Amino acid sequence: MYEGIIQELIDELGRLPGIGPKSAQRIAFHILQTETYDVTRLAEVLLEIREKVRFCDICGNVAEQATCSICRDPRRSAATICVVEEAKDVVAIERTREFRGLYHVLGGAISPIDGVGPDDLRIRSLVQRLADPVITEVIIATDPNLEGEATASYLTRLLVQPNLRVTRLASGLPVGGDLEYADEITLGRAFEGRRLVEH
Repeated sequence: MYEGIIQELIDELGRLPGIGPKSAQRIAFHILQTETYDVTRLAEVLLEIREKVRFCDICGNVAEQATCSICRDPRRSAATICVVEEAKDVVAIERTREFRGLYHVLGGAISPIDGVGPDDLRIRSLVQRLADPVITEVIIATDPNLEGEATASYLTRLLVQPNLRVTRLASGLPVGGDLEYADEITLGRAFEGRRLVEH
């Protein structure tokens, strides 16, 4: 334990996701040893992000305007919507440069243990968006864990409509992985998603 404000800084940093006590301590001491200008700029950016950043009125992605840059982009295909749990998932998919449609960010996943049900997510706004006949496919890209699977299963049942194709991202064995270390669900998914080998 440190005295006063140093411990308060460590405690506050430790509340951030993915930062444990040791990391919080390292960051706190890094801040203490950094030039005043850099620390001031960090503080300014943190305050600015709270003031300027919001969630897109259409898809729920992070934005600095009423709608995000993806929803405003006329080159994107409005026929396909990729449903993800969090805004950070949009960035991960965009890095692949494989998807040219639009997104819908749920804001989490169904998790009864954490008290998160369908009404706590942006599912109602997704259903409203699907009233547009231009949309022909919904890709469910939730995480391949228990909560993500529960959410995908719920959405699959909910989104059954004529002229709407509902697909799920394939998942399976990672490149460079060993079969002996794969869990049953991952291995099962790999078998389900197998494809024909071209000669």
